[in-house]
Amino acid sequence: MRSSLFTLILSFLCMMALGPVIIPLLQKLKFGQTEASYGPQSHAAKQGTLTMGGIMMAVAFTVSAFAFAPANTRFGAMLHLILFTLGFTAIGFIDDYIKVCLKRNLGLRAWQKIALQLGLSFGMALYCYLNEQIGSSLIVPFVNIEWDLGLFYIPFAMFVIIAVVNSANLTDGVDGLCASVTTVTMATFLLIALFMKDAAGDHGLSDSAMVFCAAMAGACLGFLRYNANPARIFMGDVGSFLLGGAVVAAALVLRLSLLLPMAAVMYVASSLSDIIQIGSIKLRHKKVFRMAPLHHHFELGGMSETRVVAMYTAVTVLCCLLALISLGV
Repeated sequence: MRSSLFTLILSFLCMMALGPVIIPLLQKLKFGQTEASYGPQSHAAKQGTLTMGGIMMAVAFTVSAFAFAPANTRFGAMLHLILFTLGFTAIGFIDDYIKVCLKRNLGLRAWQKIALQLGLSFGMALYCYLNEQIGSSLIVPFVNIEWDLGLFYIPFAMFVIIAVVNSANLTDGVDGLCASVTTVTMATFLLIALFMKDAAGDHGLSDSAMVFCAAMAGACLGFLRYNANPARIFMGDVGSFLLGGAVVAAALVLRLSLLLPMAAVMYVASSLSDIIQIGSIKLRHKKVFRMAPLHHHFELGGMSETRVVAMYTAVTVLCCLLALISLGV
């Protein structure tokens, strides 16, 4: 546990140190956000706000996770987890680069994103499937049993990975929102990993997962120094893909994919609201929400961004507590 706390502190301090260096650099490069014309009118004032702040989080997360990784897994499980997460970060970076530098507002084409995500997802799913400590089984909340999916684990894991990463991307739409809820989720996975270590006497994957989760939680906390309303910098797709990749990587390694609807409840809400809205418009030619994803619905209802973040974080805390209860932690 001490290593995890040191990891969190180092990651946070890295963010504090990187901000004064990276932010002026991004200003010099003119990496400003272009607000979508169909977004809430209140967001028009954010036009030109710096973006791609996820680069800072990626550096802080990687340095701290690798620095405190258990010696026996540093070049094994931890390296795989970091590389997988940074793989999705790279996709987000390319998408942001095309939008910001090449001035193509839509970034990567949909088929390009999906193709890259499928490749990464298959690699991570296969790694988990072949790893003796992970395998093809999932922990089922509340009933305390394991469900072995066999070969079906690979397509299931791929679906979960792509769903979570893109849901995190959708959740990043309000100052401080995605970083706040992800901090809570990663802290919850850290506690679960600690419980698993104590219960099973496991000092391999559980130790790695604890350090991994602490590194991301610290990076998110540090990023809030610059991203809380009013934001000085946005994380961009490079940041939201980093966060989504980290959350799903932790869930897969701890065999907690079935816990994600609780632990990452606001990711799920963002995705479902988008799906429901699109489906309703196509089938009924009517909107269900004022705007999707869900946080924009609340904004257009008169709720301030800080209240939206507070509400989302509170709901995430409550659902994460439920997640802990479901595992008997």
